[in-house]
Amino acid sequence: MNYQGDRTTGFASPAGDNIEGTIDLMSAALDLRQPSRYPVRVEGDALLGRSIRHGDILVVDSAVAPRAGVVVVASVGDELRVCELTQRAGEWWLRSSSPRASPVQVDDDTDVAIWAVATGLVRTDV
Repeated sequence: MNYQGDRTTGFASPAGDNIEGTIDLMSAALDLRQPSRYPVRVEGDALLGRSIRHGDILVVDSAVAPRAGVVVVASVGDELRVCELTQRAGEWWLRSSSPRASPVQVDDDTDVAIWAVATGLVRTDV
């Protein structure tokens, strides 16, 4: 006899109307077949305040437009950084949650380029 949830004795669960479908992580966040999406492994603890740890893998997308509050991959001079993009008083800044790191202003006078926006996170060590 096979169990069928809709054919039971007793009363039907009122939560049955709220059951979600399956979650497809590949199409929702991790589909790396898109040419603008790629994985980036995090080194260091600069974003612990955002719960992003050393060794985590960020899925980033270069086709997503950056906006205030998102985590981005940016080049600052010849160095790649994973930072939070913030806006204060009409000015854009790259900042980490580390008190040791100074924010970097994003403007025409600095050698800063935002490459991609983080769209997902994979943690293999929980």
